[in-house]
Amino acid sequence: MCVLHLMLQGFDPPHQSETRTIYVANRFPLHGHYIPTVTFSNGDVFQYTIWNFVPKNLFEQFRRIANFYFLIIFLVQLMIDTPTSPVTSGLPLFFVITVTSIKQGYEDWLRHKADNEVNGAPVYVVRSGSLVGDIVRVAKDETFPVDLVLLSSDRPDGTCHITTASLDGETNLKTHYSVAETSVCQSVSQLESLQAVVECQQPEADLYRFVGRMTVTLLGEEIVRPLGPENLLLRGARLKNTKEIFGVAVYTGMESKMALNYKCKSQKRSAVEKSMNSFLIIYLCILLFEAILSTILKYAWQSEEKWNEPFYNQKTEQERNSSPILKFISDFLAFLVLYNFIIPISLYVTVEMQKFLGSFFIGWDLDLYHEESDQKAQVNTSDLNEELGQVEYVFTDKTGTLTENEMHFRECSINGTKYREVNGKLVPEGLTDDSPDGSTPHMVNHNKNGSQKNLKNLFFPIQSVALCHTVQISYDQPDCMVPGSDPFSHVNGFSANHMEYYASSPDEKALVEAAKRIGITFISSNGDTVEIKTFGKTEKFKLLHVLEFDPNRRRMSVILQTPSGGQIMFTKGAESAILPFATSGEMEKTRLHVDEFALKGLRTLVVACRHFSPEQYTEVDRRLNAARTALQQREEKLQEAFNFIERDLQLLGATGVEDKLQDKVQETIEALRLAGIKVWVLTGDKHETAVSVSLSCGHFHRTMNILELLQQRSDNECAEQLRRLARRIKEDHVIQHGLVVDGASLSLALREHEKLFMEVCKNCSAVLCCRMAPLQKAKVVRLIKTSPEKPITLAVGDGANDVSMIQEAHVGIGIMGKEGRQAVRNSDYAIARFKFLAKLLLVHGHFYYIRIATLVQYFFYKNVCFITPQFLYQFFCLFSQQTLYDSVYLTLYNICFTSLPILVYSLFEQLVHPHVLQSKPALYRDISRNSMLSFRTFLYWTLLGFCHAFVFFFGSYILMGEDTTLMGNGQMFGNWTFGTLVFTVMVITVTLKLALETHFWTWMNHFVTWGSIAFYFIFSLFYGGIIWPFLHTQDMYFVFVQLLSSGSAWFAIIIIIITCLFPDVIKKVFYRHLQPTNTQKNTLARALFHTCTFTLEPSHSDSNRLAADCLCWTKWGLDFSLFTL
Repeated sequence: MCVLHLMLQGFDPPHQSETRTIYVANRFPLHGHYIPTVTFSNGDVFQYTIWNFVPKNLFEQFRRIANFYFLIIFLVQLMIDTPTSPVTSGLPLFFVITVTSIKQGYEDWLRHKADNEVNGAPVYVVRSGSLVGDIVRVAKDETFPVDLVLLSSDRPDGTCHITTASLDGETNLKTHYSVAETSVCQSVSQLESLQAVVECQQPEADLYRFVGRMTVTLLGEEIVRPLGPENLLLRGARLKNTKEIFGVAVYTGMESKMALNYKCKSQKRSAVEKSMNSFLIIYLCILLFEAILSTILKYAWQSEEKWNEPFYNQKTEQERNSSPILKFISDFLAFLVLYNFIIPISLYVTVEMQKFLGSFFIGWDLDLYHEESDQKAQVNTSDLNEELGQVEYVFTDKTGTLTENEMHFRECSINGTKYREVNGKLVPEGLTDDSPDGSTPHMVNHNKNGSQKNLKNLFFPIQSVALCHTVQISYDQPDCMVPGSDPFSHVNGFSANHMEYYASSPDEKALVEAAKRIGITFISSNGDTVEIKTFGKTEKFKLLHVLEFDPNRRRMSVILQTPSGGQIMFTKGAESAILPFATSGEMEKTRLHVDEFALKGLRTLVVACRHFSPEQYTEVDRRLNAARTALQQREEKLQEAFNFIERDLQLLGATGVEDKLQDKVQETIEALRLAGIKVWVLTGDKHETAVSVSLSCGHFHRTMNILELLQQRSDNECAEQLRRLARRIKEDHVIQHGLVVDGASLSLALREHEKLFMEVCKNCSAVLCCRMAPLQKAKVVRLIKTSPEKPITLAVGDGANDVSMIQEAHVGIGIMGKEGRQAVRNSDYAIARFKFLAKLLLVHGHFYYIRIATLVQYFFYKNVCFITPQFLYQFFCLFSQQTLYDSVYLTLYNICFTSLPILVYSLFEQLVHPHVLQSKPALYRDISRNSMLSFRTFLYWTLLGFCHAFVFFFGSYILMGEDTTLMGNGQMFGNWTFGTLVFTVMVITVTLKLALETHFWTWMNHFVTWGSIAFYFIFSLFYGGIIWPFLHTQDMYFVFVQLLSSGSAWFAIIIIIITCLFPDVIKKVFYRHLQPTNTQKNTLARALFHTCTFTLEPSHSDSNRLAADCLCWTKWGLDFSLFTL
């Protein structure tokens, strides 16, 4: 036996056959066989490889309008003579592309690293060949590396137990079987001599379907055995309660069912980025309009002879003979280059830095740190930070995401009396456990004078729970035997105190463990007998038949032979599946208790029994054997037999089990609902379990009208049910509806009735989808994502079965749970608990969206302010393409003079205090549907930029009109002084405009705001005060010093700034007093609360002042519950 690094490989068959033939241990026949080719194929959970990184990343980068635009401008500057140097466009473009590619490459490298840890895990292979057909050994608690057909295990019957939590979300134990002929091959030598061939279907994504057969050659005879899902061990599942198994690999790599349920990793783009691209297109149109208009006006102006070729600018012979069309195109491109700064390429640099630096705040947030597991929130993709503030639908897994995967027995009803468990004892309702420690009885009898028969009646329902199940037991070998220990505490050499139960249902495990605590212990099951210990007394029951659970009956039964020789059937199941078939027992009281348990959010089961006479059992045995050996219509015949047997039941009682939810799940879901976010639960679990958890976690309310779309078998039946549901929604005068749909019905609904299904879903406050395959989860997310409203979706899960929906949603959240790290590795963000989702969305999402929305609008505003004076200046220089600003100012405006204030603002701005956002989830609605980047808001900022630019230019122009002397010595200002004056006013105004928008001031905001203005003055004095030898011209020498020496210039600067900003101040005051938003109301409320000071014994005047304040706050519509923060 050797150790290989199994790299999860697969192969493509050479033909399109519907089946494939696999030779176990790669024992191929001598002629006419096909040996599969080994190909290396990694799961596509990452975006780049070392070979496609450069071309693919460049393609993604130039999908951005600004990047593509500046690439064109750079090429134009290289080809023709333009007013500015190619460096002014090429250098910023290179910087943006480089920074972004490094960031995205680093994030993808982290995903590669995590994926390689899984792909490089060692796997034991008995006989190596081409992987498909290899015999693989898997030990207890290991995951299956490929899809295997079980050959044998260390158990004599060749069975094994697995959990598929990372595939379908179910944590219960599942039993898988090997065929009888291979189950005896439990050693390497036996397996190497095994001659067998597996014929099975080609790979498909359905986790619950597998069709095949195995042909085993023994002593020259070929024996054919059928293979089904119970024989297939899926990659990603985990081996439990079995020391080791051997299996033959049938599907590997990207052909495994888990890999087929993965979605291809795609580049996600936020709604803000899409809005940016739309705005950039509008600005591109403005740019083209300005360039075309300037070109046309230039030629219109030059139509006059005196302006076409003035004496001081004579044309060369080449210019006179050049083509007019080429000259027009050349001038158009020159104007395009002159105005190109209206498209802010530095916007993308700032956005990338804001996203990258801002993502650290999520990891640093102590409120998102889980102390028990020592895990903090992590950001895998910082490109989607602002998308957290736009979520409209949350799709969540159930197991491990909403729950802790832990079941606890809480209460029960026995013979019409309700009991609760206290310290391992059943205490009747209304009584307390007052028995001393060490007392023998584990059940406190409310009837102190009760007879032994009554006590037996109390124990009997607990015995039924300990016997009616499919629980398996694992024993740990004790280190030593303790002298004087209980002789009954050891079974087959193992300690009963070290037993570990594994169950096919989490409820079963909780009930069996509860029975053990009470004193009735299930200690062994070896196929034919079941053994329990009742308060130290061992009892053996012969297991005659197991009537398995199925979703139609919603119950399961076991038929046993008692130690006294009688036959009895124990049955347990849902209330609706047991009570209609019960003929005796405390039915009304039990029904009432079941309703009480359900109101507490407990998962309920009803327990009953039936005694058989010898004649009755003979008929039962005959019917069951006939149905189980039928070759035709076996399932229908089994249902008939079960219905015949499970009747005339004696009701024993009911149980209430708590499916332990994660902390604050109910509060989190309610907060999301108040924020206007619809929550859908998508789970692979059973219908009853899913509904119970939805009720207990608050996803479904008790007052909701629950609609069901379950077990639809045809398109017509599904369509008719959907129409009935739609009518019920219209006719029922219920505020809220909830919808439950299973995977099979969902497939039919999405096939031809998608529109009708969407209509029903949109009218429901909560939707629960159960029995969902991983790809079905992704389809549901895509259905909502691509609906006409185009809502922003978020998917949250913790297992490999959630990866597809996490990748499909706009935002994917991985829970660091108990089901592996697949979801975390493929997610955009990872958190330790579901409760952290509330702060991640309501606080971080709110902040990120407001910050980046203001950043985008502000960038467009300040660039309009920057370029519009340049456009206006052309009207005063005969459209000669003369620049208004010096080239150094052109380069540094976006890089140095105005970059840091907006970056710091976008990192620290808080429009509302975080506590207010968490306590008032409805504030999340104020920013929904990308409201701060609406066309109306965009138009406001754009027009504001044009207005300020006109004030900058014409305010300076009026000051420096004809024959105006601004210097004490009579000197006049020149064109560079005029341009510098406009530039100075602009830098100060756009910086102060951002200061007006800032609500949360830190020392860093003050430093960069006033520091940027100071840096501009210091730099200009330094730049204009020295003759720089490497510059071709010294146009700016002493210009700034001369400008600042004029008192008129200072007066103009102050007047122009006030003229620009004073209307903004008036507007803000007007809107805050007459039309305040909910956010502004709550901000004011918190400010008033913190400024109020009251004495311990307020005077009469203090009381009057408090009443007046309350009246004022009420007028503003403020909520007083805020003051409890």
